[in-house]
Amino acid sequence: MEYLPLFVNLENRPVLVVGGGSVAVRKIKILQRVGAIITIIAPTLCPELKKILLTHNINWIGKNFNPAMLNKVTLIIVATNDTKLNTLIYQNAEERHILINTVDDKNKCSCIFPAIIDRDPILIGISSCGKAPILVRILREKLESLLPKSLGFIAKLSGAWRNQVKQHIVDTVCRRRFWEKIFYNGHIANLIEKNRLEEANKAFKFALKNIENNYKKGSVTLVGAGPGDVGLLTIKGLQVIQQADVVLYDHLISADVLDLVRRDADKIYVGKRAGDHSISQKKLNQFIVQLAQQGNKVVRLKGGDPLIFGRGGEELQTVSEAGIPVQIVPGITAGIGVPAYAGIPLTHRKYAHSVIFITGHSINDNNQFNWNILLNSKQTLVIYMGKINAINISNNLITHGLNAHTPAAVISRGTYRDQKILIGTLIELEKLAKMADRPALLVIGNVVSLHSKINWFGKNPLRFYSFNSIINLM
Repeated sequence: MEYLPLFVNLENRPVLVVGGGSVAVRKIKILQRVGAIITIIAPTLCPELKKILLTHNINWIGKNFNPAMLNKVTLIIVATNDTKLNTLIYQNAEERHILINTVDDKNKCSCIFPAIIDRDPILIGISSCGKAPILVRILREKLESLLPKSLGFIAKLSGAWRNQVKQHIVDTVCRRRFWEKIFYNGHIANLIEKNRLEEANKAFKFALKNIENNYKKGSVTLVGAGPGDVGLLTIKGLQVIQQADVVLYDHLISADVLDLVRRDADKIYVGKRAGDHSISQKKLNQFIVQLAQQGNKVVRLKGGDPLIFGRGGEELQTVSEAGIPVQIVPGITAGIGVPAYAGIPLTHRKYAHSVIFITGHSINDNNQFNWNILLNSKQTLVIYMGKINAINISNNLITHGLNAHTPAAVISRGTYRDQKILIGTLIELEKLAKMADRPALLVIGNVVSLHSKINWFGKNPLRFYSFNSIINLM
């Protein structure tokens, strides 16, 4: 972070404003709202500022700047077009370690003003660190439209009840869940929105009196985080991970998704990769149950979708048999999300009428597998965990009758900004897989030929390779 976001109490604290124009007026109006003691330095004052000066407790202390004017000042706001004066004031402020904001001159700022959304006491500040003010304005407008005007009243009501709730619910986890239920169910918020404040207070009192042991009961939620891109996490998935006490995650979960987990939740890595299991599946199932039985809201966060080659079904079965409440939040599986980001449609009226998802993890020459169901030329074959067994997959498909020159793609780190797409044919599948990083998804079928025409994500040519072009470079 370039700047540390802080909310500063300026009530009865001295703030110096240099400048007497319309920009200074805007800053002064904000300072008045927080109760700052305002003094002004300016050669002249605009008409609006003269009116403010007559009706409010603001001091115009001089027309010209003097370094002595900085004594006992908490904050300086400079709103002039005089670059020499601005530089002089900035240098003096830095020497005295006084925070200074020079309007529209980031290089002469030790602090900056964010765009503010005011739902007092809820305050939201948005900043681009001076790099994209128009973008910040657009974000503010969007958030303003989403946040109800009653949000501040809800916060005030919560503040009024906070001590009583703390005394009534001693356990911190139970208390947090009580507040979550209050804020998420919307009933009290709806009453406040309609200005039925007395009824809202009664509803709050009723909720507090009727607390049962519900808050001590644990639960488990299986959440699909999508194939990688944080934007593919569902809204419900986001809501659930932000209410979790414990999040158990695998190696496919991106750092961006983990950053969205509630800050004080325990995040425990339980990933399993080929030849590298941090914990066995049996022990993991028991661990999930144990955590829930301790009263935790447990989220099992899985890459893609939890029930598609993620062993979520086994975990779900164990949790259900233990009598623990469980729910599932589906995710965008890699088999759908990754080809989409590679510009490969899984179906197409001309090329593919069906799709088959299989796992290549356990395919080998000796296993009993019905290869004949995979040989339809009007079909797309999507293979999870097929990198290691790519040679067996390729050989068996060709041996059983699929054309050796069927288009094939190996997509590594799909949906991430550094994804790589290796394009070739079925007979080249082993070589493509060897050049791919993990995790990798295999796509076989005529739809792969459309990649060159409709790849849309990250058109940086360094990210997209064909097998033949790589061979030519060697």
